[in-house]
Amino acid sequence: MEYLMKQIINALLGVAFVAVLFTAPIRAEEIRAGDLVITHAWSRATPGGAKVGGGYLTIENKGTAPDRLINGSADVAAKVQVHEMSMNNGVMTMRPIEGGVVIEPGKTIKLAPGGLHLMLLDLKGPLRQGEKLPITLEFEKAGKISVVLDVEGIGAMGPAGSDNPSGQTDMKKVPEHSGMKM
Repeated sequence: MEYLMKQIINALLGVAFVAVLFTAPIRAEEIRAGDLVITHAWSRATPGGAKVGGGYLTIENKGTAPDRLINGSADVAAKVQVHEMSMNNGVMTMRPIEGGVVIEPGKTIKLAPGGLHLMLLDLKGPLRQGEKLPITLEFEKAGKISVVLDVEGIGAMGPAGSDNPSGQTDMKKVPEHSGMKM
């Protein structure tokens, strides 16, 4: 009888362990503020001496009214702006988005390398892989929201656990601007 009880307990522990593995979150922290849901917040490590870095995340508007990401702030940078990279006559251009970016109701926007992103200007030091980078995002309606960016490796294309598990890319395809001087 004692042997049977041990077998049952071991089996239950095994099932519990597997259940924990499959229910553990596989993505970055989810932040809810009003009607907005912010996920997959991350950044790239920067080389020493870099004066700019990027911030990336996903914002979903579950409400019935639009909201606007205006800008942000971080202790590690003098300014945090919303920027856009785009191709213009075969040349990659980057510019701040005046007035911020609108998140329409029921829609999701993704700030990612090569497109919309947060630009951290005049960095006070390098961003190092493995660090947690606190920033504050400012929205027109939701107000100020604190978010933590997970700093991934130089050249990473997504947060750990994303669709790009290696976090690496062919840098000929996606521009890297963490070393740019502005």
